Parts: sequence; structure tokens; C-alpha cells
Amino acid sequence: MTLLQVQGLVKEFSTPGALGRKSTFTAVDDVSFDVGLGETLAIVGESGSGKSTTARIAARLLEPTRGTVVFDGQDVTRARGKDLARFRNDVQVVFQDPFSSLNPRYTVERIITAPLAYQGIKPAAGYRAAAQELMERVGLNPDHCRRYPAQFSGGQAQRIGIARALAVNPRLVICDEAVSALDVSIQAQVLELLMRLQAESGFSYIFIAHDLAVVRQICHRVAVMNQGRIVELGTREQVFGDPQDDYTRTLLAAVPRINPEWDAKRRQRKVAS
Repeated sequence: MTLLQVQGLVKEFSTPGALGRKSTFTAVDDVSFDVGLGETLAIVGESGSGKSTTARIAARLLEPTRGTVVFDGQDVTRARGKDLARFRNDVQVVFQDPFSSLNPRYTVERIITAPLAYQGIKPAAGYRAAAQELMERVGLNPDHCRRYPAQFSGGQAQRIGIARALAVNPRLVICDEAVSALDVSIQAQVLELLMRLQAESGFSYIFIAHDLAVVRQICHRVAVMNQGRIVELGTREQVFGDPQDDYTRTLLAAVPRINPEWDAKRRQRKVAS
């Protein structure tokens, strides 16, 4: 079953030009994809490819210039008021830099339960108990709920961001470069956490990344973006095992020994040519 469907997304930005004239830059150009229940769709590409802009439109953090966003059969492209609040209860975002997305003046308890307060949800056992339960779920010490973000490491801060996203039991979590700011060992721990949480709760992911090794570990399908367009879309096995687009091949070639089978096929193609 399809949970999210985006169709024909276009996002244009106006930039100052010479003599006071404005020019238009197209960051996302006719992008379409869908995400199934319990599925992880990875959107990959180099910096500036439009992948994060696409994700923010899908989360309704940016308005599209054209195109539609349909969630669970409902067109939410121009949703407002209660409809938008309901959508944001179902779709949460984990951002790239955990510290910049966590208010340094708020305790972890307040940060994690902010989505509950926004939705007007009052947990039966209270906000502190809810925060502690979520902290335990993501592998943090619940006794530290009164601490501030600066008192945590980068990996722990990202776990706080994940706990905040899970507070309202979302159906779709968008991870916008959620592990790119972490070192390799911490990346592995956070990825394992994300996969475990998905197995437990059955929600879907859109996973934005430029690291193809990370994408191969976590995703079911891959959309490759280049210059605002999706140039390849397929299952993990299709994209990594037999890429069809030259840009995809270039990205894969930049990751050493990411897939021995693909490397063997690439060598065979070179010999044949």
C-alpha cells in the first residue's frame, strides 16, 4: 500500500540579478516518487542535487511551485489548519545537525515532548514520564531528561532528535542527512537504532544521504537525484547491482568496494567495450 505519493514536484527560487532584476533557479524539476507502508526510500545525490529540498516539500516545510503531495490518499499539498496539523502528526523529520535542531535553552524533556505539546496531547503519566520512556527507547539514560543538549555527545544528540520525532507515533519519518555529521562508529549505531525502530513500529522512512554505503545498508529502494531531477529509481538490488544511468555509476564508482558483484559487472562492460 502506498503511504506517500509526490507527483510532478517543482520548486523554483528567485535570486537577485543584475540591475535589480530577479532570476529564477529551479532546485527541483518534475520529481515524482512514492513510499510504501513500512518501506525505506533513499534519495541520494551530491550536494545541490535537490534531495533535501524535495524532502522538505514532502514534509510540507517548503511549498512547491508546482506538483502535488498525497498522504494516505489525501492531497495535502495546500493543507492548512487542522489538516496540516494532522499531517505533521503523521510525518516527522530528523535533521542533519542535531545540535542546530535542538533548542540549547530547553531541557531534553521539553525538546522531546514538544511535538506532543504542539498537538495538544497530554500523556496520562505526564510529559516527564513520556520523555523518559522515549529516551529509553532510543538508548539514552532516562534519568538525564533534565539535562540540556550541550551536555550530550553528537550521537546522543541525534538520538534525542529521533526520540522527538517518535513522540507522536508518526507513520513516516524523514531523515535528512541524519548520520552524515557523525563519525563512522556512531553512524553504525544510529543506523541500527533506526532499523530496529522501524521493525518495532512499522513506519516508513525517506532517507536523504550522499553516502551510498549508508544507503545500501538501510534502504529498500533508491532514487538517485542529479541537478534537481530523479535520474534513476529502483530497488536496492537494481540500483546497486545493475545501475542504468551514468551518473549513478559515477556515484557508485566513488565508493570503494561497495559491491563486488557490481564491480565485476563494471569490469566486464569495460572489457566488452
